[in-house]
Amino acid sequence: MKVKVQTLDGKAGADIELNDDVFGVDARADILHRVVAWQLEKRRGPARAARERSDVARTGKKFGRQKGGGTARHGDRKAPIFIGGGKAHGPRARTFGHSLNKKIRALGLKMALSDKAQGGKLLVVDSLELADAKTKVLVGQLSKLELGNRALFIDGENVAASFSQASANIVGVDTLPAIGANVYDIIRADTLVLTRAAVEKLEARFNG
Repeated sequence: MKVKVQTLDGKAGADIELNDDVFGVDARADILHRVVAWQLEKRRGPARAARERSDVARTGKKFGRQKGGGTARHGDRKAPIFIGGGKAHGPRARTFGHSLNKKIRALGLKMALSDKAQGGKLLVVDSLELADAKTKVLVGQLSKLELGNRALFIDGENVAASFSQASANIVGVDTLPAIGANVYDIIRADTLVLTRAAVEKLEARFNG
């Protein structure tokens, strides 16, 4: 698959050949759904379990008389009303146990990339380096690319510092290095923008 390489100003340049094994895979909704569900569950931070009455290391001995002491009846010091006692109805530790093998995760990423390429929502730019790291200048440049409401820019080893600085306050513009490319962020973006370096990194990631 051939795609025109553009500049951030929207000027077209030479063609680049995209590997069909990475950018030409037929997308399947069930695979993409499985990968996205796995990603989102991995992001969840379950609560730390509190120690309840049965978990507290205190004596179980009845520490006072049942009657005649002038106080309430208590069986042991583990009761929640005592300092050092167990928590009543505390948070429980939860393990979601959602796993997904590497082949499915890799296939999902290929499908997400291919879906953008085949749907005309993939742009390849020469570089994200900016001569002047100004937000106003970058907004003017990006307006020529017709990116939609949300665009994901993926660079090579690291995102160009000038672009990262200039785009930090632009709503709907996200940036990632190639190693951070993932199905969820690609799917939710209206347009995917890759640099030449990002294309090389992604193709090497699957063919290495």
